[in-house]
Amino acid sequence: MRKRTLTAVLSLSLLAACSSSSVPKFNNVSVHDPSVIKVNDTYYVFGSHLASAKSKDLMDWKQISSGVEDGNVLIPNVTEELSAALNWAQTDTLWAPDVIQLADGKFYMYYNACRGDSPLSAMGIAVSSKVEGPYKDMGIILKSGMAGAGNDGERYDATMKPNVVDPDVFFDKDGKLWMVYGSYSGGIFIMELDAATGFPLPDQGYGKKLLGANHARIEGPYMLYSPETDYYYLFLSYGGLDAKGGYNIRVARSKNPDGPFEDSEGKAMLDAQGTKGVLFDDKAYSPYGVKLMGNFEFLNTDGEPAAIGAGYVSPGHNSAYYDAKNGDYYLIFHTRFPGRGEEHEVRVHQMFMNKDGWPVVAPHRYSGEKIGEYTADDIIGEYKLVNHGKEITAKIAQSQLIQLTADGKITGAAKGTWELSDAHNAELTIDGAVYSGVFLREWNEAVSSNIMTFTAVSEAGISIWGSHVSAGKK
Repeated sequence: MRKRTLTAVLSLSLLAACSSSSVPKFNNVSVHDPSVIKVNDTYYVFGSHLASAKSKDLMDWKQISSGVEDGNVLIPNVTEELSAALNWAQTDTLWAPDVIQLADGKFYMYYNACRGDSPLSAMGIAVSSKVEGPYKDMGIILKSGMAGAGNDGERYDATMKPNVVDPDVFFDKDGKLWMVYGSYSGGIFIMELDAATGFPLPDQGYGKKLLGANHARIEGPYMLYSPETDYYYLFLSYGGLDAKGGYNIRVARSKNPDGPFEDSEGKAMLDAQGTKGVLFDDKAYSPYGVKLMGNFEFLNTDGEPAAIGAGYVSPGHNSAYYDAKNGDYYLIFHTRFPGRGEEHEVRVHQMFMNKDGWPVVAPHRYSGEKIGEYTADDIIGEYKLVNHGKEITAKIAQSQLIQLTADGKITGAAKGTWELSDAHNAELTIDGAVYSGVFLREWNEAVSSNIMTFTAVSEAGISIWGSHVSAGKK
């Protein structure tokens, strides 16, 4: 049970922190909606359109498969093998899957097909003795979008019932197996599975609703338990996935795997839903959930190397990984980029828990860095500040210049104070709002240098990032 088996000790082999003279090696791949599983010393991501990739260090990725067509190594005869799901959903492709290893040692792929312009969807399970396949279909477990009665025996209503896509299957801290799923339509749901077979336990219908309704643009749920805080963190993607959709990553938490979930202001996520009779009423649900990341761009200064597109557009549909051995957290997601249209690639960023038990995300992609012990002299200087806000918007938040001064002041485009405690914990007060997080030295590709950064989140669920102005300084 190697995918976040919450009671097991997980091993993680990571690169040492980048020295001032080392340059991380990145190799990029395209896997939309990447869901992570670690098998022995290798990380795998599985995504939409039967795409997959692997890496031993979360930086140097190798593409394994792509495309729902016969000959795909994951399911070589996919058009016949999964014909029941494809025919039901009236589609020729597959959406975001999830893979988990159960007690029998086999790998269970929760696949799903959806028409796309409606919630006509089917979700099933395919099984393999090897993580890279081939997978054999075990049958459909859920359907949606039908006229008449749905899986719960009630009339299917797309504004209240789930679209059966985007599964994430996980073990809770007591060893129970769950599946959280859903996209737009009636919201995000959770149900308990049989830990031996992987199939849903009987008499659950569609399971229990966690949030959403009335076609709220919320999808891609992913659950991560933290033994450090004893919370279950439900990651979500708000908005639309294309370059103009304003996709953004959010999180809520609960002491129980099946909720209720709340955000950092204590708002009930069950209230995060659209307005009846209004399609995609983003303003109704954008106040809910801690926003970890949205569209942004770090603008290099005149003294730094020229850089184009040093940021993300519509980052989202993430998975997450906790390394129990080292206590490290990683966020794995796909993203588009400024000026590159609909091209997308996998990115991995480190995460940390702030003093209030909320995740904060490192501003730059993971390069093997480890958080260290810093002094005020390490921190002071000029930074590029990004405020991710709370909106669902296609606008790209561009960085502004601020200074963290030796006397604990913040000056420039934002005014306030900053404080370093316990070697790397950060507290920044900007325009009266308090943001808690960490300072972290990491690699910035745009300047080919190790630089100081900060990442912090406010009680209102707004994240800010800072990236030190470097001008190539090692």
